[in-house]
Amino acid sequence: MAVRATVTRFPIDSDGQEASGVPWGLTVTPFAAKDENGQAPVYGSDGHLLPRCENCYAYFNTYCELDQWVWNCSLCGTLNGLSSQAIARYSHPQSCAEMMSSFIDLELPLEGSEEEMLHARPVYVAAVDLLSSEEFLELTKSALQAALEALAPESLFGLATFSHKLGLYDVQGPIPVVKNVFIPQDTEGTLPIELEDVMPLLQFLAPVETFKDHITSALETLRPTTSWERTPGTGQGLDGILMGGRGFGVAMEALCNYLGSEYGNTFALARVFAFLSGPPDYGPGQLDTRRYGEQYASKGEDADRALLPEQTPFYKDLAAVAVQAGVCVDIFAVTNEYTDLASLKFLSIESGGSLFLYSNTDDSTLPQDMYRMLSRPYAFNCVLRLRTSTEFKPGHSYGHFFPDPQYENVQHIICCDSYATYAYDFDFANNVGFSRHASEQHMVQIAFQYTVVVPPEELSGSKLISSCRGKHSLKRRLRIRTLQYGTARNLNELYDGVDPEAVLSLLVHKVIIASLEQGVREGRMLLHDWLVILTAQYNEAFKLIQYKDGSSSITGQIDVVFSQCPQLQPLPRLVFALLRNPLLRFHEEGVHPDYRIYVQCLFSALEPGSLHRAVYPVLTSYSTPDKQAYPRHSLSRAALITSGSPIFFLDAFTTLIVFYSSTADPSLPFPPPQDCLLRSTINKLKQDRCITPKLVFIRGGQDDATAFENYLIEEQDVEGSGLTSVMGFVSFLEDITQSVLEYMK
Repeated sequence: MAVRATVTRFPIDSDGQEASGVPWGLTVTPFAAKDENGQAPVYGSDGHLLPRCENCYAYFNTYCELDQWVWNCSLCGTLNGLSSQAIARYSHPQSCAEMMSSFIDLELPLEGSEEEMLHARPVYVAAVDLLSSEEFLELTKSALQAALEALAPESLFGLATFSHKLGLYDVQGPIPVVKNVFIPQDTEGTLPIELEDVMPLLQFLAPVETFKDHITSALETLRPTTSWERTPGTGQGLDGILMGGRGFGVAMEALCNYLGSEYGNTFALARVFAFLSGPPDYGPGQLDTRRYGEQYASKGEDADRALLPEQTPFYKDLAAVAVQAGVCVDIFAVTNEYTDLASLKFLSIESGGSLFLYSNTDDSTLPQDMYRMLSRPYAFNCVLRLRTSTEFKPGHSYGHFFPDPQYENVQHIICCDSYATYAYDFDFANNVGFSRHASEQHMVQIAFQYTVVVPPEELSGSKLISSCRGKHSLKRRLRIRTLQYGTARNLNELYDGVDPEAVLSLLVHKVIIASLEQGVREGRMLLHDWLVILTAQYNEAFKLIQYKDGSSSITGQIDVVFSQCPQLQPLPRLVFALLRNPLLRFHEEGVHPDYRIYVQCLFSALEPGSLHRAVYPVLTSYSTPDKQAYPRHSLSRAALITSGSPIFFLDAFTTLIVFYSSTADPSLPFPPPQDCLLRSTINKLKQDRCITPKLVFIRGGQDDATAFENYLIEEQDVEGSGLTSVMGFVSFLEDITQSVLEYMK
């Protein structure tokens, strides 16, 4: 569980927080195997015996004062009694994880019978769009072949297809058989028959170890739906013009209900992979894509405000059904037509899944992403709870989860991998703030309860082994991290403890919410104004400007690059880069609304270090493929020319580019050989990513270098895409200076 606070020392009161201009909060990556410093938790058992505070329900931790039979809660100060069992345990502190570390991971007893616990096999269902092209189906087949390689042999796998009908495959016989149900065309319709009556669920879900070859043969039979296949009643519009035939909404709803019948019995979590090649345009859940073609500019409307909200609550409601049924949906959209991901995204992000968008089938990394997603560990049925000491409280929470309907600050996450990150901001509970005593520490406790599927080999130590050979078992665990923070006595101390990457994370969440609610223009203004206020507060805190006696005119130079505070120095560049990012560029500049939604979903789940690369890529230079020249350059052409290095490597998170400058020595091997330092750096980066980055090699002077040059943003204008001004980042800083002067008048 990695936790990064925006400031290592907290502001003393709400005035101090307001005056600093820095967002106050933290990011948490709950299922990360280690903390932000690379330390693993101390593992233990009997999580249900861990003492809890009677007043605030916080868990006992190493910061609590322990007397013989009572303990003081480190969060609210309440005095709590200890049971005789706990007194006996704590007389041998070395045997208890909670006495040894403030970062612990304890096993919990499972509810329900042991029999059910053992039979919970992982379930995966692929739902494939047949209203598509041959290329789309070939790509989907390779992705599913990759998935079959990554799945544990005991997993159960089901194959379904959808178009104007929903098809279920039975692969457990000698040849694959598909049974189809026609999907009703009108938006209020439902399927004429329950899927359980079409095919019993356990006939649909086949064990991968036994039927892998049969599943592969079934995949080979997939063909796109052709127009002659549709009966005159389906998908025929006026004069026989073909109307759509992609009944995605009904197909998903039916599959969730179908799987939900066995939730908690046959399986503990089912994952549905939905492969989509265009917008749902048939039956319930169909989306009207005509809104994309509207001429917003001529009507004086804001296109982004019109295209970012969902047009129907269907998929948000369906996500709630999926959650109840224990189903997590991952959407893989391979399309360059408008698919309205703004409406579809809720089905994936609120059910704990991911949303992937590939603009074409040629260079799509879908099979690699699929394999990577399924080979990494994940937790499910998770509950995340953040508690704080009494003087402050969590404000907003951000990330892909759904809030508990009953309890405040409790988030449910259906499926959580080791990369998924969530964020919180803090507010003071009252006007008093923190006490002025220097020794006073402020507490944050994060509890994460989760279930993992443990493969049979990890159970060999347990006595159950004789009865459960070859079966998976479930383990419920409780991971707790208790952290302590000091107070900043003044703004200089607060600024010295800023973590710019954590600040960026909170800013991105706030900007996404602002642009969804009020449009992209509003999101851009929010970000610009934030930097102006931060710069003004910093200049006042460091007394870099003086007011002429009694008047509002200012003497002294405004410092917009935070020269006296290294922790704040990256922020102007990050804000500039964020304003140039598709997340906040205008529709008129050619940013596709689906791509914007994809970027929003990707950015809002990234941990701070990865987000930094995605917003402001890392550019390094090499003198040879085996020798690094400089670890970091600014993203400008000037930096390239002045460095004089022949090889540059750019890491933009989703893309990796190796660029050989046109003046590079022709004897340098191109592309870099497999056994060199540059290649091993690339391979390590690819391995540690949650998605597969695209790798591109470019030879300056011979290949088209546009892909690389587009990332050199510092000479580009912050407004618009053209290189209208020679001074991109420099003129941006001048603009901030002017705005700061206006603000301080």
